[in-house]
Amino acid sequence: MDKNTITGFVLIIAVLVGFSYLNRPNVEQQAALRRYNDSIALVRQMNELAAALATEPKSAETEGIAAQARSDKSTTLSDLDKKAQLRDAYGPFAAAVGGKEDTVTLENDLLELKISTRGGQISSARVKNFSNHLGEPLYLFGTDESAFDMTFTTANNRILTTKDFRFEVIPQTPLKAVLRLHADAGQSLDFVYTMHPGDYLVDFDIQATNLETVLSPNAPNVYFKWRQKIRQQEKGRVWEERYSRLTYKFLSDEFEELSDSKDDQIDITTRLKWIGYKNQFFSSVLIAHRDFESARLESRVLKNDKYEKEYSSSISVPFDKVAANRFTYFLGPNKYSLLKNYDATKFAPEEKVELEKLVPLGWKPLLRPINKYLIIPVFDWLTSWCNNIGLAILLLTVIIRVVLFPLTYKSLMSSAKMRVLKPQVQAITEKYPGQDNALTRQQKTMELYKQVGASPMAGCLPMLVQMPFLIALFMFFPTAIELRHKAFWFADDMATYDSIVSFGTHIPLLGDHISLFCLLMTVLMLLNTKFTMGQQTMGQEQMPGMNLMMYMMPVVMFFVLNDYPAGLNWYYSVSSLITLAQTIGFRFLIDENQLLAKLEANKKKAKPAKKKSGFMARLEEAQRQQQALLKQRQNEQNKNRR
Repeated sequence: MDKNTITGFVLIIAVLVGFSYLNRPNVEQQAALRRYNDSIALVRQMNELAAALATEPKSAETEGIAAQARSDKSTTLSDLDKKAQLRDAYGPFAAAVGGKEDTVTLENDLLELKISTRGGQISSARVKNFSNHLGEPLYLFGTDESAFDMTFTTANNRILTTKDFRFEVIPQTPLKAVLRLHADAGQSLDFVYTMHPGDYLVDFDIQATNLETVLSPNAPNVYFKWRQKIRQQEKGRVWEERYSRLTYKFLSDEFEELSDSKDDQIDITTRLKWIGYKNQFFSSVLIAHRDFESARLESRVLKNDKYEKEYSSSISVPFDKVAANRFTYFLGPNKYSLLKNYDATKFAPEEKVELEKLVPLGWKPLLRPINKYLIIPVFDWLTSWCNNIGLAILLLTVIIRVVLFPLTYKSLMSSAKMRVLKPQVQAITEKYPGQDNALTRQQKTMELYKQVGASPMAGCLPMLVQMPFLIALFMFFPTAIELRHKAFWFADDMATYDSIVSFGTHIPLLGDHISLFCLLMTVLMLLNTKFTMGQQTMGQEQMPGMNLMMYMMPVVMFFVLNDYPAGLNWYYSVSSLITLAQTIGFRFLIDENQLLAKLEANKKKAKPAKKKSGFMARLEEAQRQQQALLKQRQNEQNKNRR
């Protein structure tokens, strides 16, 4: 044989030897094989005994012994095979497979949890001191509505899931329980649940004991699979669904949500701080004290009378085989002040948990700060001493309007100036009639405003400044849990719509009811429109249909807000009433003759026009050219008609 052939044979032998070495049975597999061989030997002995007894005279005693031998043979073979199969499938955790499922209850003054020995998971969570829209106890989830499994890899590449095992309950105190998954002697996996008095947070620690050689050294992560169905808790299902979303926060300040209106999913490779399953007023949140490495999140809309949505997460989690792996559940109400306080009292500052982001308060750069630093502190102060929620909303509205009154005053004063200048503006209109003189008419009108120190835009700017406050309150009221199940006047629950008329069927654009608070708001807005339209005119021709449009806006608002919370419509009603009172009161308090005299005095004091800048000169020249072009086109049209 040549050199290449010899080399080839040597390499083949080396590969075969190496393959045999790497695939030799480990200690555990060898022990399982010995047990299996022992069981086969025992079965053979039982067969030999039964055969020997069969050849002897069949006395009553020997017949009984033979029957017992056959029975023992069948039982022993079945049990040994089953144990060998379980050992092969589950390794040192085989003894924890099967068994009866039990539950252990933990509770404090705010929360009641039932924890199942099947998988060591929370099977039920009831939020005390709250009820659903039917007056029943409020459960975030019950049996078969939630599942939490941890999947891990063993040293011999078995993929095991905690849902397949029965944990042993090791009760500690009424607020703490350890659920232990036993392995071989001295080896275990503990799920430790700890509650605290007066708190919705539940500590969840996972502790491995002597499992370093059992768990795979090549798999530093474990995987959580968390699923939950979201119950309908509020009367207004459509509105509640808008705020029911799967939410998640990155280690940074970024906060995101899946779609609230359709099935949605996302694969995230960036580290996460927490994942939350929320509806309008309550949430289930799983928080990592380190981080979640990656996750696949899914949200599914359910067409079910009881459930609104189903959320599921597959999460990759770094796992320490020696120290405790710390997590925390939040199972409770989405109250901003409560959630905000957790960062200062329950978590380290560097963790930046920021659970208050569960409460949607509007666009972060503008609307959220208004709610965060003004609306919520004032409202919390009011509700701390005022038990009547309707009165608290009224007082909040008054306080906001007082704060904004300087802007309102400027707007009303601008309208008054436009009103007293109306005769002079009409005179300019009569002096320069027709479309041909439109540009000249506009120039003369603006000269008048400039001479007297008035501006039509002066009334618009204050209104624009007030808009963020109006929108911020629009975002605040539907998320304020303080309104939930609080009655006022004829509304049983200010957090959902009130119904004065129910149709029993859905009507397009209107729904299945008429809200009295929404109707009251619409009437007040129409009255407000009637009294303010006269002040908004500047003496010029109104655009066609402008009056109709102004009156249509409150009607459109009625159809939009009919399904919204009664608290929001009550706020708009109070705000419209205050605006109406300010408008009427301003007309009586302002002496329009004196105001006109002051404007005329400003006209006499007006300084001579300064030399126009190059830009203004060019702008006026462009306007003159445009006017000349329009006039030329009109003359050509007149000639063609002749």
